[in-house]
Amino acid sequence: MLWLRRGTILVTLFLLVSFIAWFAPRALNPSPPSPEKRARDSLWVNSSPYFWDRQICRWISICGLLHLRKDPAALPAPLSSKSDVEDDDVRMELRRRSDLEPPLSWEDIGDRSKAGGTGASPKRRRRVDDRRDARERRKQFKPVPDFVLRYAPLVHLYSGEQFWPSDIREHVQHMNVSVEGEFLNTTDRWTLDNLQKLNENDGVIVLHSADDVETRPQWLHSHFNRPNPFPDDGEEKPTGDEEKPDMRKETTSWFDVGRDDPLHRITAPRFGMHQQRPRSEMPRLSSRGHKPDASGYSRAPAVLILVDKGSGILDAFWFFFYSYNLGQTVLGIRFGNHIGDWEHSMIRFENGEPRGIFFSEHEGGQAYAWDAVGKRGERPVIYSAVGSHAMYPLPGDHPYVLPFRMLKDVTDKGPLWDPALNNYAYHYDYTREDPQDTWDPLDGEISQIPEPEDELADIHFAENVVERHNTRDTHSLVPAASNPNAPTSWFHFKGRWGDQVYSLADIRQWRLFGQYHYVTGPAGPKFKRLDRAKMCQSLKCRILYKVDPKRTWY
Repeated sequence: MLWLRRGTILVTLFLLVSFIAWFAPRALNPSPPSPEKRARDSLWVNSSPYFWDRQICRWISICGLLHLRKDPAALPAPLSSKSDVEDDDVRMELRRRSDLEPPLSWEDIGDRSKAGGTGASPKRRRRVDDRRDARERRKQFKPVPDFVLRYAPLVHLYSGEQFWPSDIREHVQHMNVSVEGEFLNTTDRWTLDNLQKLNENDGVIVLHSADDVETRPQWLHSHFNRPNPFPDDGEEKPTGDEEKPDMRKETTSWFDVGRDDPLHRITAPRFGMHQQRPRSEMPRLSSRGHKPDASGYSRAPAVLILVDKGSGILDAFWFFFYSYNLGQTVLGIRFGNHIGDWEHSMIRFENGEPRGIFFSEHEGGQAYAWDAVGKRGERPVIYSAVGSHAMYPLPGDHPYVLPFRMLKDVTDKGPLWDPALNNYAYHYDYTREDPQDTWDPLDGEISQIPEPEDELADIHFAENVVERHNTRDTHSLVPAASNPNAPTSWFHFKGRWGDQVYSLADIRQWRLFGQYHYVTGPAGPKFKRLDRAKMCQSLKCRILYKVDPKRTWY
């Protein structure tokens, strides 16, 4: 009977471990998976060629156990020969000279990539002629309001960061295209000017790295985009109400506004509170940018998207792109890597005055009243986490999801990045979009499209889908006057900006208790709910009037 008792204990322990392994990821996940994601997960488990690997993965959520290994942020530098040292000296000199040159405009970059940078092609001559009347062309575009740049955020990147800001134009140059896991057989050269054309393909579209990311190619690190040194002569401190941060009385509904939900007054305005500027004192509009050698300048442009919500409300979305997201470690094992990384902060203005700010953090984020966050002068300060680039209002450790601080982001006062010095600026009118075109095909929301009620509606629905997929130009996004020739096709690209989650058969992949080593790259800014009435990206949204380092968004 002893063997029976021991067998019963072992079976009980196995079932208990299996239940915990099944339940814990679901209980701790702030974004529960959709039915589509669960179906894809089942297919992912079946991709392993090993029977026992599949069974262990299903029963105790340990997948790819034989693939486990160290995953350092950077590879050790090889031993340098004399010629290598000379090559490094040449590269450093070229880098020094390039830093002295002003950044290339959209027109110059386009010419260099298409014409090889040599000669004077007819297209280049036309562009030179176009630049002669650039001032006249800019009059046809809306400028960036001066207050948007005056209150633009400053971003503290981590001092030990290995993956710095990247230019989306250069990122695309290192990508191939795959559709439903198969590389697209085409001779087309994909750029920011024609990415939308990929939407004509049926299935999941992904930009796939042309290099093995575990070899750590230089474009992945983008060391050359590290911001210029910033003088450390500014104080950064929160200014929120320390006593009763949640008792502040708002005079308007600025925190929940859209074209269909206009601003309305909550209480009569009080002396000293926010007041609307007279029409004669509305904020001035900005001129043409800043000097390229200013402190905090990075050669990687940020992306600024301005969204008018009506009633005097303007949302300024600052998007920051990195070619690689290095996941965090738990007990020395790394999780959450992905190629391509879009982070963003949104500042909401009411009649030119900042009222609130949103910090993106992994699959969600947190919103704060304007007075709650620390500032350098008039500008809010953001702290970007090492590797993941998640955004926080304070330096230090930021635990999330797992208990006992096992999984955490880390921020500090590293190099300060000023995105106002170099950015691609646009105006976006979400009312000109079909709402279905702003849903990410991989997040499960596409399943919310209502089913046609009859055959005629079915035909009409199919025709609309075909028409949307074949759309070559969408006028919902318009360049700002500061960069009238900025391409817009990339914004409407419905695919992912990095590799799709690697299969369980790939030796680079593993998954422990629901956490993947490599996950799918992100969707672009168009799919970050730019039309949202509330401050947060998620439906649940609470605005904080005081920074609480222990509070999470979920």
